[in-house]
Amino acid sequence: MISSEVKHLLIDKMNIISQPDKKDICLVGPINLPVQLDEQVVHFHWYTWLVLENTVTKEEILDSLATYDLASLQQSSILVYGNFKESEDALIRFHSICHTGDIFGSKRCDCGYQLRQSMKMIVDNKSGAIFYLANHEGRGIGLFSKSLAYLLQQEGFDTVEANTALGFKDDSRSYDEAIRVLQALRSKQVTLITNNPKKLAALKEYGLVSDKHIPLWGDKSDYNSFYLETKVQKSGHIPDKETIEA
Repeated sequence: MISSEVKHLLIDKMNIISQPDKKDICLVGPINLPVQLDEQVVHFHWYTWLVLENTVTKEEILDSLATYDLASLQQSSILVYGNFKESEDALIRFHSICHTGDIFGSKRCDCGYQLRQSMKMIVDNKSGAIFYLANHEGRGIGLFSKSLAYLLQQEGFDTVEANTALGFKDDSRSYDEAIRVLQALRSKQVTLITNNPKKLAALKEYGLVSDKHIPLWGDKSDYNSFYLETKVQKSGHIPDKETIEA
């Protein structure tokens, strides 16, 4: 059982986000997080969240923490920079976890490049947030399934064909949780860093997106050119250097 002293230190940094007909979300933070970004150390505020299966109090969450087996699961988090709540111009990125690209630096995709570049853009803008979405691996199919999809891609399937051949949709990601957390942290409009119109549509549905977005292309190579072209041709991504209104 967690002591009352420890609970006192943590309770104020926990926020239960409730919405009718949806599971509660427990948002934890902010946590000071110094990050090495190229040649400089940048100080971010870090948050994590947990979707609750049952309606419980903050105290009950802490008392049951050791029984949740959270290490066997994935939790999403947010990296916030500047006065995110009050700034007039805030950039955000909904970044889908990519084990191979973000951690290992794989050249089969552009995910690692997009993550680091988005962080730099947000720092330069002086306000923004990276939403790191843990259940989005492989556009929602999970890491193990993604490895099977990669084997199919080595046999000539494109990224869309590989997912559908395994019985999945091309893209099964949902942005509902992230948007609910965004609303808890900020009520003003945001500008989304993305090439994906589905992300723009999800934000626009909640009235949180401005009349523009910022595209993010780069790190194209012989290893990922077919992948990037498929995202435009089959997944509807906004082509490189094309500017449209959200």
